[in-house]
Amino acid sequence: MTVLLLRLAGPLQSWGAAARFARRGTENAPTKSGVLGLLAAAQGRPRDADLSDLAALRFGVRIDQPGQRLRDFHTAHHADSGKSMPVSERFYLADAVFVAGVEGDTELIEHLHQALGAPCFLPYLGRRSCPPSHPILMGDPLNGSLEDALRNAQWQASTWYLDQLERAAGTNGASTDTASLDLLLDCPPAQTPHLSLRDTPVSYDPRHRQYELRGLLTDRTAPPPRHDPTVGLRPANLPTSDTAERSPRTP
Repeated sequence: MTVLLLRLAGPLQSWGAAARFARRGTENAPTKSGVLGLLAAAQGRPRDADLSDLAALRFGVRIDQPGQRLRDFHTAHHADSGKSMPVSERFYLADAVFVAGVEGDTELIEHLHQALGAPCFLPYLGRRSCPPSHPILMGDPLNGSLEDALRNAQWQASTWYLDQLERAAGTNGASTDTASLDLLLDCPPAQTPHLSLRDTPVSYDPRHRQYELRGLLTDRTAPPPRHDPTVGLRPANLPTSDTAERSPRTP
């Protein structure tokens, strides 16, 4: 199988699986329906298009930086009439970073990779008010399993967040090497899921949105070591103090 990994990072994200009426919540991680909607929009599919091929993809996500939950008291006016819209509560994840992946047929994954490189509609992280802060694509499609790809992908957390973890580990006498990241994966049909969400999209048609139940497996994985771009560099041959004194100086 072929796997495509996505980096989902931005100031705000919101991934609702059961948001209705005036209270619009968010899950702690990207939903399958939200990410497949992003991919369908990148391909330029209309909202009433067939989604069966996308829904059949195996989906998983790794929580690299959980972020903080943010509540917004939301007011709005109708664009045409100017009348007040119902007041609503909306919840977001601030400063969160995730690695999401889809696994499936090579031809479809290649099409999705090309579509994200030149999307028909701009991608957003759950809501149109949540643009990504980094490129979503994490590279070319990979051969292998989705679970292996998520476990081996480079830790995408922000530098300030990693520094914060190191300071906290130093205070507690622990080590960041013992840190672990949460994994959420589609549950195979033969296994019993750890939890379920109504999160598999059947139709995005705003007149009749439909979602089916989706089983999830939860796990944890150790983060790969932080990337150090200076590992392959050799130390510079700095001049000795005698050589430096004999060198001509700029007047």
